[in-house]
Amino acid sequence: MTGTTMTTPVTDTEIFEGHEGGKLSVAATRPISSPRDLSVAYTPGVAKVSRAIAEDAAKAKRYTWADRLVVVVSDGTAVLGLGDIGASASLPVMEGKSVLFKTFGGLDSIPLVLDTTDVDEIIETLVRLRPSFGAVNLEDISAPRCFELEDRLKEALDCPVMHDDQHGTAIVTLAALRGANQVLGKDISGQRVVVSGAGAAGVACARILQNAGVADVTVLDSRGIIHSGREGLNPIKQKLAETTNTAGLRGGLGEALKGADVFLGLSGATIDESLLAGMTDDAIVFALSNPDPEVHPAAASRYAKIVATGRSDFPNQINNVLAFPGVFRGALDSGARAITENMKLAAAEAIFAVAQDDLGPDRIVPSPLDPRVAPEVAAAVAKAAEADGVV
Repeated sequence: MTGTTMTTPVTDTEIFEGHEGGKLSVAATRPISSPRDLSVAYTPGVAKVSRAIAEDAAKAKRYTWADRLVVVVSDGTAVLGLGDIGASASLPVMEGKSVLFKTFGGLDSIPLVLDTTDVDEIIETLVRLRPSFGAVNLEDISAPRCFELEDRLKEALDCPVMHDDQHGTAIVTLAALRGANQVLGKDISGQRVVVSGAGAAGVACARILQNAGVADVTVLDSRGIIHSGREGLNPIKQKLAETTNTAGLRGGLGEALKGADVFLGLSGATIDESLLAGMTDDAIVFALSNPDPEVHPAAASRYAKIVATGRSDFPNQINNVLAFPGVFRGALDSGARAITENMKLAAAEAIFAVAQDDLGPDRIVPSPLDPRVAPEVAAAVAKAAEADGVV
């Protein structure tokens, strides 16, 4: 299935009508149309099920929805390209994620927006709610707090936890880079990748690219190239400095892009398109900031052989929806207690495998609407979970 782009713009009226009353509802899995049905679903029948679970807590997996329920959790501090807009304003986005979980992954999901930005309070809330869900999708939480929150939740909860802004973006970016290299006949291990942005997505992308075999990754933040001799680095950036920028570069984006094979934009800042002229002749540009890419695709195409964005109205949309429904489905199908690095790599390879059926300069990843993606990702992730021993 090839990717598609919209032919006519979406109107404001269409957008607001599509959100009126929210985008979610709760539906019964079995009808209640007689006294007998009522006796089974509620009192007195439900008491037998509750007693059975009280005697054996593992039975909750079979007789409740909790084991298949994903909570989409946000504090509203880093929502899309809007920034810190608060919990209530983030709710439409979290409802949207829940809709995508159901549509593409077949998983029940509920949005949970929290009116606190305190990491300890968020962790305490989710620990107390743990009997009600089976997995946690962290969403739109600002860096560097998001790193600490995810790490501590992994320790505190015995279920899959993933910050999608980090790892969903990284998974699909790796899959897209695999596709682009297949089109160009290049190997990922020999490339030099420049990552503009050291927030949640930038850090995760740098890590997964290194785990996938990219030996030369250079990361920049608002102050320029991150390197081990730079003062004032927070612990996350210090770790990056120790494993990236093997060439020892100094300076800004112009210096970083000279001779680079791949530009990965995750900063939210626009760049001067002329900087791309310093890249290799068969360069790859992923300008992923939303709603405005770092450089317009038409301009980037003057310097790069393959261009991708995060938007649906341009070719090669790198979108997290290709990853997270299948990742969580595979984790829950396998009974995984966590989501490992190998599970993320397996997800990227599965997305790339689907794309190979119809690769081209404007088709380096499958369409987000391709029904093959989530099942293939889920199967690959479940297999990796078994191999990693987290089931």
